[in-house]
Amino acid sequence: MSNIRECKILSVYHWTERLFSFTATRDPGFRFVSGQFAMIGLRTGDAQIMRAYSMVSPSYAETLEFLSIKVPDGPLTSRLKLIQPGDGLLLGAKSSGTLLTSNLIPGRRLYLVSTGTGLAPFMSIIRDPEVYDQHEHIVLIHNCRTVDELAYRDLLTSDLRADEWIGDVIAQKLIYLPMVSREPFDHMGRVTDRMRDGSLFQTIAMPPPRLEDDRFMVCGSPLMLADFCQIMDEWGFREGNSSRPGQFVIERAFVDK
Repeated sequence: MSNIRECKILSVYHWTERLFSFTATRDPGFRFVSGQFAMIGLRTGDAQIMRAYSMVSPSYAETLEFLSIKVPDGPLTSRLKLIQPGDGLLLGAKSSGTLLTSNLIPGRRLYLVSTGTGLAPFMSIIRDPEVYDQHEHIVLIHNCRTVDELAYRDLLTSDLRADEWIGDVIAQKLIYLPMVSREPFDHMGRVTDRMRDGSLFQTIAMPPPRLEDDRFMVCGSPLMLADFCQIMDEWGFREGNSSRPGQFVIERAFVDK
């Protein structure tokens, strides 16, 4: 059996000149856990251009959704940004990733810290009912440069709370904190700066992080991830993996690239 599946683009939405999302059909045999990524791509002549993309959609969804930036002259995104409904999309048959709650020691609060398109895997995780069974609160932080880059903001602030399946538990347990670093907004600054000075936790009325209670998942730019890991080291938090769960995880696949 081929390790590449053929999908069809269903919809495309351009959030900004730099940011877009799209949905595609899902092969019935494709399986993933909320928070994982897959290889997706396009054919160019006889070649295939494939890159790792986290699923925005929850694991139980009948379709797949992805969030992408538009990289000038990028081998894939320069073509991907032009896709239209009905176009073909290549999907790797195997999902992978480290942003799994099984890689974390059980805790009371789960922080999902993202910058830019790093929001994608957490959009999947926050729609997974099992995550709410495991934690008292889920805190989703999305840090962008500008307000218009806060993708899915309406969904996060209102639409999800009206969902007939998980709306009630989301209303009770999910805390969403959008942050902007380069223009005026209700919550301004860099997420790692506000973690260091403690103002982030004051803003959401949560106590300072404790090893016994708090767990972190992080996805974003390499610079942010490096800064975050330094904070975790200073606080005494240990990174987790499939063989040894810890107090935080980051998506190593994107960092190593």
